[in-house]
Amino acid sequence: MSSVAITKDTYLHWYESMLLMRKFEEKSGQLYGQQKIRGFCHLYIGQEAVLAGAMSVMKKGDSMITAYRDHAHALAQGTSPNAVMAELYGKATGCSKGKGGSMHMFDKANHFFGGHGIVGGQIPMGAGVAFANQYLGKDTVNVCYMGDGAVRQGALTETFNMASLWKIPVIFVCENNGYAMGTSVARTTIQTDIYKLGLPYDIPSSAVDGMDPVAVHNAMDEAIERARKGDGPTFLEMRTYRYKGHSMSDPQKYRTKDEVESYKAKDPIETVKNAILANGYADEKWIEDIDEKIKGVVDEAVKFAEESPWPEASELYTDVYVQKNYPYIRD
Repeated sequence: MSSVAITKDTYLHWYESMLLMRKFEEKSGQLYGQQKIRGFCHLYIGQEAVLAGAMSVMKKGDSMITAYRDHAHALAQGTSPNAVMAELYGKATGCSKGKGGSMHMFDKANHFFGGHGIVGGQIPMGAGVAFANQYLGKDTVNVCYMGDGAVRQGALTETFNMASLWKIPVIFVCENNGYAMGTSVARTTIQTDIYKLGLPYDIPSSAVDGMDPVAVHNAMDEAIERARKGDGPTFLEMRTYRYKGHSMSDPQKYRTKDEVESYKAKDPIETVKNAILANGYADEKWIEDIDEKIKGVVDEAVKFAEESPWPEASELYTDVYVQKNYPYIRD
């Protein structure tokens, strides 16, 4: 039984938030092709339900950490689209002052702790963030996202052991989109039911339909409630799918077009839109208005990024060390 009810407003919020993620990422892909965005760029298109279902359960003050497919996570956690787009452009007004780019976004004010390029590197840090809050007596949880490739890192087993032993309030979420870069899960691990990796550590673990925000909401609700009560971590394998390649440079020769289309038939945004209309939560006019609103938000984010200044050269020497006037840095 879900402690956080799914209501009409939940569905309306899911549609708007997932549409923002989708349209923002589609525009990011276009801008990358125009070389307005440089470096690496990993899009989240298709996986939106994993975040939407979590955000309808998480509370203000709860934190999040993830890997380098992180644009949508920042948006979901409350970072403004303007700040995310400016970061993609490398502008001074970005959420990381233009220093993080696509893969390394941070937003301390909204409790978003990255954006990590080292595969699996965020897993022990995710437990560390949750442990710090536990130590300080805060009633918050941390949600630590990872890809299916990251679960093969040794840091995961060490972190699972410690998190379970100390009952750390962290929810580990594997966004299993079927491919670690271009290699299928079946080719890289003997245990294709990834959620079972949590069982030896006495961590409640299960597989969840990551294309369905209702399923994600219910699973996250149970996990977060458990963490808040002091019962420790949960490991959830969200079985989802990305419609685009691993990154913008990925030709996607490892999968068929038919496979991609079969998942598009379960598109979470269309599923939620159909539920809204079928249940009379809103009409087609509302859908059209939200679509237009999101288009305006994304266009404004691009305009903001285009007009924002580049960082000053002196910014190379700031935010490197916590200690002010670190003695070993020289202009």
